[in-house]
Amino acid sequence: MDPRLLEAARSAKGFMPDDEGRALHDAALAASLSVGGPLLEIGTYCGKSAVYLGAAARAAGTIVFTVDHHRGSEENQSGWEHHDTEVVDPLTGRMDTLPYFRRVIEGAELEDVVVALIGYSVPIASAWQTPLAFLFIDGGHALDVAMADFEGWAKFVPVGGTLAIHDVFEHESEGGQAPFEVYRRALAEGFEDLNSVGSLRTLVRSS
Repeated sequence: MDPRLLEAARSAKGFMPDDEGRALHDAALAASLSVGGPLLEIGTYCGKSAVYLGAAARAAGTIVFTVDHHRGSEENQSGWEHHDTEVVDPLTGRMDTLPYFRRVIEGAELEDVVVALIGYSVPIASAWQTPLAFLFIDGGHALDVAMADFEGWAKFVPVGGTLAIHDVFEHESEGGQAPFEVYRRALAEGFEDLNSVGSLRTLVRSS
């Protein structure tokens, strides 16, 4: 990975450890080169993972779409573990991560390959038609939200394409179980394990 982009990813706000981010980049690059087509992530936050994916997209000659309403997931709201008062808009009292994302992508000089889709995942998926070489699910971690992301987007991953899921914890003592349930569903619906780094799982569609 380009050292300059790696440093940009490391310095951005977010929750992805460096080893998982580099594994995300490598899986996205491999999928882009072998299958072709764009990349897409659900859950932008402030753009950390978008830099890892943007670096892969640039190397592969494609683009990455990143889907988020930028108002924060349930676990990002006030009173929850991952709340950050810095990303709260003082005028509205609501979270707004979009300005942070824009500065990160501009600073990384990735505006030509990282395309922000600002809105909720499900309605955007309902209008989507393009096959995806790589899909990264890292949006809301409530079970209904995570499952809706899988239902809306996994069908666009063709045979040979890659699905990545973040924050997959087998045991409840390690973390929330919604991503793990999505992972189990993916295994039951045509995906096979490809790699595991930390809480990041990558799978390839086999049928």
